[in-house]
Amino acid sequence: MKVHRLIFLLLLFGYQVCCKTYVHIDYSLTVEVPSEYSVELLGRAFLMETNQMEPSFRVAVSVEPIIGKYSCSLQVFLGDVKVWNSGHYSHFYTSDKCALELTKDGDLRLKGSNDRIGWRTGTSGQGVERLEILKTGNLVLVDALNRIKWQSFNFPTDVMLWGQRLNVATRLTSFPTNSTAFYSFEIQHSKIALYLSSGKWNYSYWEFQPTKSRNITFIELGSKGLEIFNDKYKKIAQISSFGTQFQPLRFLALGNKTGNMGLYFYSPEKRSFEAAFQALNTTCDLPLACRPYGICTLSTACSCIRLLTAKKGAGSDCNGGFSEGFCDKGQPEMLELSGVSSVLRTAPKRVNVSKETCENLCLQDCKCAAALYSAGKDGTSSRECFTYGLVSGVKQVERGTGLTFMVKVPNGTQVSHGKSNVKKWVLVMVGVIDGLIILLVLGGLGYCLVQRRRRRRNMLASDNNNT
Repeated sequence: MKVHRLIFLLLLFGYQVCCKTYVHIDYSLTVEVPSEYSVELLGRAFLMETNQMEPSFRVAVSVEPIIGKYSCSLQVFLGDVKVWNSGHYSHFYTSDKCALELTKDGDLRLKGSNDRIGWRTGTSGQGVERLEILKTGNLVLVDALNRIKWQSFNFPTDVMLWGQRLNVATRLTSFPTNSTAFYSFEIQHSKIALYLSSGKWNYSYWEFQPTKSRNITFIELGSKGLEIFNDKYKKIAQISSFGTQFQPLRFLALGNKTGNMGLYFYSPEKRSFEAAFQALNTTCDLPLACRPYGICTLSTACSCIRLLTAKKGAGSDCNGGFSEGFCDKGQPEMLELSGVSSVLRTAPKRVNVSKETCENLCLQDCKCAAALYSAGKDGTSSRECFTYGLVSGVKQVERGTGLTFMVKVPNGTQVSHGKSNVKKWVLVMVGVIDGLIILLVLGGLGYCLVQRRRRRRNMLASDNNNT
């Protein structure tokens, strides 16, 4: 067996073992793991690379620090962008080594200490001859007749590459740090959509539907946009990109920080990837633009729905200490916020109900955390009530929309001041933040004008002295 053994490597670079596009069976590569943990260390050994113009695809064995441990994984990069990761859904932690093996019987494995197997393709006995990286970025195991026995395209993570096809019922997922929620990009028969999931709750926050209610069978990323097909392989819709007349799209990505979906092309001038399309272009339309129990204001700043109770003041987080739920915790009450809405969709809905009924629907369900009531701008439209299991994606909207957002709070929140005062106090906090930002902007403009006039007077005085 051909064995490559590497010491642990530092941050910004990896070690190029070879520049081939494939490796044969009976191959092994090992990256050693340091004995002490450090968040600044990264071990990465590249074993394959495609023969194409920059940026090329590269395959690496990586050891990364994650929450006090080292994770071992097989990864594919397009330039410096990670486009596939064997440990995307389940980390394989190791304390001694991270070893990649392509065994004689054709199984691709990642192994740690004491030969413990942490990930495998399960292709033993299928006639696999080599591991290869294609020019599309698809990592494949093939037999002597070039028939694919396993491919990374069948196991999408948070990136969809050019030429890759995703069928209905598949999805991309992304996991924001320091959060129990996750994002997903899902393909359904009637639409493609972005979702925020937390526990059993699953809410969409962006959707695209083909016209005439045509059914979707699969999607594919083309050079000029995301193409949508029916079961007869006919394109029925396309999400087009902008500003890529001379550069084709390279990938679709679901951001783990924002949950936004974008289409990206490579800019040779900037030597980086640029977004040609983004599903959401406004910060407040992102589901986690602010912390839970926070409001994204019209100036895109975040304001907490902080409530002063009789027992204690609001905590450092926006939840005020009551985000863990209301089951078996006494009788709560609802706090009304006018001019506030939620970006979260697909919430349970009741129609033709009053605002009081909507309020009671949430109060009677201990797992309900908030409700949105819509009476329409004229007050005569279909009266709708949406109930939510979490308070996220809340944003300020213009007055007169007929929307009322109601947040469930502990009983007694309004002890020190009446309900109207609480409502007024919350909205004043939102207005104060917007006002401060406007004052800072106006103050900056005023300062620039004063300085400009002062410089002009000095220049005129200097000219007069010279003459």
